[in-house]
Amino acid sequence: MDWDSWGGDVLSAEAKAARTPPPPKRVPAARELVVERHDGYVGAVVRVEAGSVHLEDRRGAVRAFPLGRGFFIDGVEVELVPAVAAAAGPTRTASGSRAVSGVRARVALPSRILVEGVHDAELVEQVWGHDLRVEGVVVEPLHGADDLAAIVAEFAPSRGRRLGILLDHLVPGSKESRIATTVTSGRYGAHVRIVGHPFIDIWQAIKPARLGIQAWPEVPKGEDWKRGTLRRLGMPHGSQDDVGRAWQRIRSRVRDWNDLEPELLGRVEELIDFVTAQE
Repeated sequence: MDWDSWGGDVLSAEAKAARTPPPPKRVPAARELVVERHDGYVGAVVRVEAGSVHLEDRRGAVRAFPLGRGFFIDGVEVELVPAVAAAAGPTRTASGSRAVSGVRARVALPSRILVEGVHDAELVEQVWGHDLRVEGVVVEPLHGADDLAAIVAEFAPSRGRRLGILLDHLVPGSKESRIATTVTSGRYGAHVRIVGHPFIDIWQAIKPARLGIQAWPEVPKGEDWKRGTLRRLGMPHGSQDDVGRAWQRIRSRVRDWNDLEPELLGRVEELIDFVTAQE
């Protein structure tokens, strides 16, 4: 038989090896790694023990699966293996900066960073907390931007007493953008830096893949965004306590700056630079 007309002997060892897909990449089952099972189950790694990986889904339920193949990350099959403890040495903070060891937190600067709410402050502290303590920067929640002009006037920013402000939904034409323009064009504008991200709420600054979803749900205008989001995710949403518990679970998925959208990362870094700069 003329094997060449078929590209060679299809039963040869060489041909068989060419048809055999390469083995999946071995990935350490690090805590908070989000993976999908072949059966569609999505969860974050909470622990590994006795040859099993325990995954927590978005509703808080935990299931155990054998380590090995059958897991997917971004649609690509991987083989989960036990994570190996990192060797001691220089480390990075959650914000990506080099960790400074043996340094006591500085006395708080007179300058401040203000963010819209408690959830914003908690997320900034979680990712940039080390950097803020080294620099002596305090982050405080505004509890909404409506009274921003009065808050700025009471703080009375000046040379060496700067105010950095992070606002949600700072897009052209929004209420927040009009408030920001009023403040920055006013008496204290030279000592105030207002930046923002385009998201309706700070929750959206967390990459949806960390929750095992492709995108944050669309919530119609006029419906409470947080509760509407939780309802569409199948999570309890009837009370403010439900919202608070859900946020803590969502925030626990954030490991470091890699889990946040770049539209937030640059803005926070800009504010830290602004309030710590020497005039």
